[in-house]
Amino acid sequence: MVFKRLLGSLGVGGPTVDTVLDPGPVRPGGALTGQVHLKGGTADFDIEHITLELVARVEAEHDEGESEGAVAFDRFTVGGGFRLTEGEERSVPFSVTLPWETPITELYGQPLGVVLGVRTELSVAGAKDKGDLDPLTVGPLPAQEAVLEAFGRLGFGFRSADLEYGRIGGTGQQLPFYQEIEITPSPQYAHQVNEIEVSFLAGPAGMEVVLEADKRGGLFSSGHDALTRFTVGHHDSRDWNAEVEGWIRQLLEHRASHGSHAPYGREDHHGHGHGHGHDKHHHDGHHSGPGMGTAVAAGAAGLAVGVVGGMVAAEVVDEIGDFFEGEEEEEEG
Repeated sequence: MVFKRLLGSLGVGGPTVDTVLDPGPVRPGGALTGQVHLKGGTADFDIEHITLELVARVEAEHDEGESEGAVAFDRFTVGGGFRLTEGEERSVPFSVTLPWETPITELYGQPLGVVLGVRTELSVAGAKDKGDLDPLTVGPLPAQEAVLEAFGRLGFGFRSADLEYGRIGGTGQQLPFYQEIEITPSPQYAHQVNEIEVSFLAGPAGMEVVLEADKRGGLFSSGHDALTRFTVGHHDSRDWNAEVEGWIRQLLEHRASHGSHAPYGREDHHGHGHGHGHDKHHHDGHHSGPGMGTAVAAGAAGLAVGVVGGMVAAEVVDEIGDFFEGEEEEEEG
């Protein structure tokens, strides 16, 4: 979906902008490519800057409860410094690199309910206007897919995914928010935990995988959830089923024995976690057998516990438009 708008700050007769992203999902740390199509207005205009802004719908917890809003998490200047003559049509190609921690929005082609967008801003004769908005689709890195697939093969199911404003203490987190992928336990662990939340913090050298057990029975106080962290390489070759099962056991052992205030510990040089905890601060291949992809697909069809983000693909696209257009109206107001 493309949202074309006149350059409102210049009134009727200003240039129009239409940003078209190249088809297909992009990957965290990968290249986002496309073209910005401009069409001149009823007079000549000097285009000072063309800027792309990455925006996300993020939830925040505070004393009054929860709220959500748009957070810009990167900006790129992709063109400018030229005159767009009356009625002229011009295309500006671009290629920018996404942050490594960019959230994933789909798995095996099924939307997770996470809302990301690319907003185009024109700076013309000293005036700025957010003139175009496009949904951004991000697929998983190989290691992210391997971990989620292993959860699925172990009998865990997908429940939902969202973005939380704040930081996960003790990690190398760069963005002001993090993604939580909520999964339901396999029958083997159903008596111990209601839900496990998975967060990925990727970087050039590898990826941190942070697991959190649910705050069951009032064991954890808000904002001090016991977590365990593990580090993997982008192209590690592991028995992922055994690896993830070991992580789950360490998480549950840590949860049972240390509670919410265990000290944060170091990991060994191989990147295998030792079940150490830290705090989350909310205010600051080949596949064998059915995996997470099956669970997500079933969820999207309403056949499993929980529907993917409560919406199907078309509704996700509509929500992107409604949400970000609502944010822009608030800004203009």
